[in-house]
Amino acid sequence: MPQIIETVDVNVPVRQAYDQWTRFEEFPHFLDEVEKIVQVDDKTTDWTVKVAGQEREFRALITEQHPDERVAWTVKDGETDHAGVVTFHKLSDNETRVTVQIDWEPSGFLEKLGSAVGVGGHAVKKDLQNYKERVENAPTEPGWRGDVQA
Repeated sequence: MPQIIETVDVNVPVRQAYDQWTRFEEFPHFLDEVEKIVQVDDKTTDWTVKVAGQEREFRALITEQHPDERVAWTVKDGETDHAGVVTFHKLSDNETRVTVQIDWEPSGFLEKLGSAVGVGGHAVKKDLQNYKERVENAPTEPGWRGDVQA
């Protein structure tokens, strides 16, 4: 199972970085492949994404969430199986390191080829740069601060 790990430092307090990440419905503003996300309940989000020109829908289950620290999730639908975690590390009062780790199982020829040449890692790196731009420039709003334990 391929693994992607990418990190970005953002010039905002850890609370602001975390809050932006937990406003799941805003992901289409900074994640290029995401078309729509609906938060169903505290632990469940429904996603519509476009990967390699194909639209896919899946349900993600939040397996662990601790405000200002981490959000972990898993997807088991046979077509877009993956698991991930994003962590938030306070570097200073106004700087936070955000690290994303994704373990995924590519399906189909194009995804397997993309995995072999590192396309997934490049996409995550670009998405994190988009996130950085958004979190540093968007108005500050609260995110979902619930605590989830598997």
